Amino acid sequence: MDVSLIFKIALIGLVTAVASILLKRANKEDIGNLVSIAGLVLALILVIDMVIQLFETIISLFEL
Repeated sequence: MDVSLIFKIALIGLVTAVASILLKRANKEDIGNLVSIAGLVLALILVIDMVIQLFETIISLFEL
């Protein structure tokens, strides 16, 4: 696992949180919620990619 992935996920969370707070203070709560969901989906895509790589490594490890 690469440490840069952790920093990417943290940066996505930070930017999403700041954007969501700013939009909610500007009475744009709907768009703030969409930004939060988009940040969550983006972070999940990164994690799912790492899980796929893990499964491929396990499959190649136990393949005879």
